[in-house]
Amino acid sequence: MSFAAGALGRRSYIFIGIIAAIIMTVGILNLAVPDGHALHTSTYVVSLFGKYLCYALLALSIDLVWGFCGVLSLGHGAFFALGGYAMGMYLMRQIGTRGVYANPILPDFMVFLNWQELPWYWYGFDMFWFAALMAVLVPGVLAFAFGWFAFRSRVTGVYLSIITQAMTFALLLAFFRNDMGFGGNNGLTDFKDILGFDVQTDATRFGLFAASGIALILAFLVAQAIVHSKLGKILIAVRDAENRTRFLGYRVEHYKLFVWTLSAMIAGVAGALYVPQVGIINPSEFSPGNSIEAVIWVAVGGRGTLIGAALGAVLVNGAKTILTGALPEVWLFALGALFIAVTLFLPKGILGLVGQLVARRKARDATSAQPQPQEAD
Repeated sequence: MSFAAGALGRRSYIFIGIIAAIIMTVGILNLAVPDGHALHTSTYVVSLFGKYLCYALLALSIDLVWGFCGVLSLGHGAFFALGGYAMGMYLMRQIGTRGVYANPILPDFMVFLNWQELPWYWYGFDMFWFAALMAVLVPGVLAFAFGWFAFRSRVTGVYLSIITQAMTFALLLAFFRNDMGFGGNNGLTDFKDILGFDVQTDATRFGLFAASGIALILAFLVAQAIVHSKLGKILIAVRDAENRTRFLGYRVEHYKLFVWTLSAMIAGVAGALYVPQVGIINPSEFSPGNSIEAVIWVAVGGRGTLIGAALGAVLVNGAKTILTGALPEVWLFALGALFIAVTLFLPKGILGLVGQLVARRKARDATSAQPQPQEAD
């Protein structure tokens, strides 16, 4: 047991070190190496990597609730999108008179739709701290309310997954409406600056990329602290034998509600960091397909590993970037084939396969190291 714990600790340090090294290397190659140099990293690539890190943060949040508690969510894209909208509302309030209609208070889409005053739920979003708080609080409150009723009613398995999918689809339909006050189908876009810095400059883009990496490290440390604590052992017990855990006297719904709410809040942070880097947030982010794709990231990397979830998000989205650029019509077929292949041949994902190969090699080395019996003369 002690050896396994030590190995897990080393793996965590390696993961954190890799992220830190990537942040520093990309920063140097983007800001210090001049344009035109072979080693220069363009701002587009920095933003692309930043988007991958946000996806990794979303995947980690799903793995926390699915891999360690057994709650398969097909609606985490809703929490991601709500965090994104909270940050998008702040960014829209920063435009002011620089918008098309030069209205100091109302965003352009509200002026176009003949809104006369700012809706009450937009109040406070001219302040960054308030928007950052809402990016965490709104997904958390929604997850708490949803989980309170679902877990107390003992809804589990595929039924819970379907309900989470229905939740995000309902939000998709609601945010498509122009009278909701969130930009309708077009969403929120044309952002100018964040915290007074132009969002289009190289330095700001790198700052957002670095913030995404730091958020991923912090979320990983929080998740690691949870899963390796007594609470984490109870969560695993709930995942593997929920009824038995309940019969032992544990209030299973409380543990599930805690990790479900925390997972939603992490997803909201991922969405808030995602929006200023891609430059837009619209109702398509609520699409159930996005939530299902995020689950595939976790399955590919390795469910119940945290590191594997982040790895799967980066690898799958990297492949998506390449394939959609070269063969866009092939991507969905490739994604479906990948999920089937992982389900059939790699049930523990890429990281699980690596762990199995390492264990086999150690077992083989230990066997070969044992002294062979000598034959008697």
